[in-house]
Amino acid sequence: MKSFNAKTEDYINNQKWHIVDASGQRLGRIATHVANILRGKNLPTYTPHADAGGFVVIINSDKIEMTGNKWTTKKYYRHSRFFGSLKEKTAEQMRDQDSTFIISEAVRGMLPTNILSKTLITKLKVYTGAEHPHAAQKPEAYTIKPKAQKS
Repeated sequence: MKSFNAKTEDYINNQKWHIVDASGQRLGRIATHVANILRGKNLPTYTPHADAGGFVVIINSDKIEMTGNKWTTKKYYRHSRFFGSLKEKTAEQMRDQDSTFIISEAVRGMLPTNILSKTLITKLKVYTGAEHPHAAQKPEAYTIKPKAQKS
């Protein structure tokens, strides 16, 4: 019996578009689901070294939720490699400035750190409002069920 080993060329014409509504959803839960779709782990023919996943459009990124007090304690850093140039912003400041950055960075952190991740992150499209320019691709709605609360 021969084992199946897919190539990226097998998937290029069959990549689906998914749309995810981020309003009222938790950041980590959305990021894990989206990273799995981008890698193709939701398909039965998943191959780790091939670009098998689909495209993901995330809307309403400004209505994302975080648990606890992460809006004030979680920090995003950037540095230009010059002395004294370390800049930091809280998640709340980042949401007010660019809410799409929070989601794209969370998804980027859940992708593998290799050359393939650079092409995978380009298949993620994040938008602040409910409008997006990808209606011609006919994206399918992807619902993420909220985790059941402990009582």
